[in-house]
Formats: sequence, C-alpha cells, structure tokens
Amino acid sequence: MVHGMVKLVFIFSTCLVLVQRVEAADPDPLVDFAANATTPVFRNIFANGDVTTGSGGVRAALHIGKFPGLTYTISNQILFLTVRGLTVVQFKMVPCGENVPHTHPRATELLSLISGGPLQAGFVDTKGETHIHILYPGDLIVFPRGLLHFEINVGTEIAFYISALNSQNPGTLDAAGAVLQLPERAAAIALNIDIAAVRALKLQRPYNEPPTLEAAKPGVCVPGQLITTTV
Repeated sequence: MVHGMVKLVFIFSTCLVLVQRVEAADPDPLVDFAANATTPVFRNIFANGDVTTGSGGVRAALHIGKFPGLTYTISNQILFLTVRGLTVVQFKMVPCGENVPHTHPRATELLSLISGGPLQAGFVDTKGETHIHILYPGDLIVFPRGLLHFEINVGTEIAFYISALNSQNPGTLDAAGAVLQLPERAAAIALNIDIAAVRALKLQRPYNEPPTLEAAKPGVCVPGQLITTTV
C-alpha cells in the first residue's frame, strides 16, 4: 500500500513538472498560418522591420509586437509569425559596438555570426560562472533562456549577425538599466556604491527601451585589439 502511494505521488509530481514546462512555452499552432497573412517572405528588414539605431549600430527585428508606421502589406506579412513561436533579429554592429548585457525572460536565443567581427559574446549562468567566447563568421552560440548575455564587436569590420528566439514575445530586460530603476538605496547596496553615485549613473544611463546597440567610450575598446575572452 505504501509502495503504491509513493508511486502515485511520483507520477503526480512528474505530471506537474511536465505541465509547468508546457505552460512555459508558446502554445502549439492550431492553423498553418494566421488569417490575412500574405507571404512568408520578409524583404529588406532593415527598412521594413522594427528598426532601432544606436551609437553601436542597427538592430532590425521581426516579431508580432508594435510596428508603428508599417504598411498594410508588411503588417500582413508579420502575421505569418503569430503562430510560429519565433522572433528573428538582424544586427549590423560597428567595431567596438555592444549589445549591452540583457536577458530574455521568455526565450532561448541562437545567434549566428554571418560576416565581419569577430564578436566577443557570452553569458553568466545561475552559479555565477561566465561563459565567454570569440565568434568568427559561421560560428553560432546559444544563450539559455533568462540568462544575462551580451555581444561586443572586437574586430575592425561591421559585424552582421542574426539571432533567432523561440518565442514570439521573448521580452528584453536591460540589466544595467533595470538595476538603476530600483529605489536608490537598493541600487546603492547592490552595487556597493553611495546614493550620490547611483544618481549620477541614472543621469548617464537611462533604461534601454527600445533596445539599441551602444558604442564603447574612447579608451574602453580599440577595434582589432584584445581579441580575447578575458577582457
């Protein structure tokens, strides 16, 4: 009898884990594609996508979020993504540009460097261990869901790369900006600095929304130098 109860509890616990995993993913599609979708081909994303430009380069995304100013045709193309559970982002990053440290709370990311660079890219896991790598054209890296990650173009050429995320709404949380959105006392304790320093940082570093690529300050990064995982 006791053995049977233990077995039942084990089966029930396993089912709960499976249910939680199912709920964490985007729902399975019920149709081949959304109504009114016109074509599965997306052209010239750097002109027609969700484009943001920063000092470090250009980011162009395909997702089902807000697309102010898009034509009806492009909007209908975007409908092809509504049941796919995907977001795709293209990047053109200048030398010493950075996709500043951030997380995607609802998606794992697969990044592929197409040309230029190289990129220094990596993430920090939940044990506080860093996983930093140098990527060359043809290389790919996976950023697990929810983990803090970044990319820097440490080369002398514009880096063109593509990221695919397994959610149609992955979310992007700007790590440094988010810390500075906390109450000043909380941020000061977390960063081990005084409140005056927190206030100064807030003036220099607003929350990065929409996400943009940022260029390094002079002296922080020199294109083509220190292509390493340790700096």
